[in-house]
Amino acid sequence: MKTLSLAEFAERAVEWRRPHQAQYFAMYSSVFDAIVTDPVLMLVPVDDHMVHRGDGVFETFKCVGGALYNLNAHLDRVENSAAMIELAVPMARRELVDGIIATVRAGGQRDCLVRLLVSRGPGSFGVSPYDCPKPQIYIAVSRLPVAFMTAHPEGARVRTSRIPAKDAFFARTKNCNYLANALMKKEAVDAGVDFAAAFDGAGLLAEGAAESMGIVTPGRRLVFPRLDGILAGTTMMRLAELCGSDRGSERVAGVDFRDIHLAEITGAAEFLVVGTTINVVAVRDFDGQAIGGGRPGPVAAHLGRLLAEDIRKNVAMQTVVFG
Repeated sequence: MKTLSLAEFAERAVEWRRPHQAQYFAMYSSVFDAIVTDPVLMLVPVDDHMVHRGDGVFETFKCVGGALYNLNAHLDRVENSAAMIELAVPMARRELVDGIIATVRAGGQRDCLVRLLVSRGPGSFGVSPYDCPKPQIYIAVSRLPVAFMTAHPEGARVRTSRIPAKDAFFARTKNCNYLANALMKKEAVDAGVDFAAAFDGAGLLAEGAAESMGIVTPGRRLVFPRLDGILAGTTMMRLAELCGSDRGSERVAGVDFRDIHLAEITGAAEFLVVGTTINVVAVRDFDGQAIGGGRPGPVAAHLGRLLAEDIRKNVAMQTVVFG
């Protein structure tokens, strides 16, 4: 194995670029207090406790048409998650927003995905958070995937996960320890389906690997799991608000947050998966059984249109990046 000096590292860096890095546009690191646009320089110290202990919190949000969507909800949640694990966010809200805008602008893409990470910071390879002198901020800007239903208009296939639902405390804290989530996604890919759904010990629906899930009852009520045991998904919560509008009530009789038993899903009029990158997804098949006749239902389509319109046209939900 060769030992590299700092000068040799700089000389060879161009050799380490890989095709998949073309989808990485920009990154800010508070370790260096700088933005970089070369993916080879998008680095996190290996002794950051976020890396080897999962000790940190994060948010993922998107920029569409040059404006960040629903940013305040994401920043509220990252602050709440940080507070739950006694992690201080090392930037004031205004400074953080300015940093996000500057990083997105440096990436040069009007449509992109943004990940904000607040880490415990570098300091040791131990487990104690007190080894870390101060928290750090990382902002990464990457390609925004096409919404799921655009790529798969036939709808999604979902299976029950063998991975148990997270404990309520960790489910409600959007932390960087995503081993259970990663295993759920692996499970879905290995099974040839789109998403895996976690259930708790009582057989109640929780959430997906990185998605919120809910059903539409035969009476046209939109139902999501109780919020005390899952992450309060920003897309899920925004859809609940939109369903209270005049246009939302055209298709939805009301919104409930309650227990959803496994057996109730197969008898539902529709089964939905929602999230920041996927928007609103209609499930056509759950554990091999057709949902709603095996094709996307009208409520999913209606909510998808409402959300798309909210993203594109609701200036109250936008933080402008590119004028």
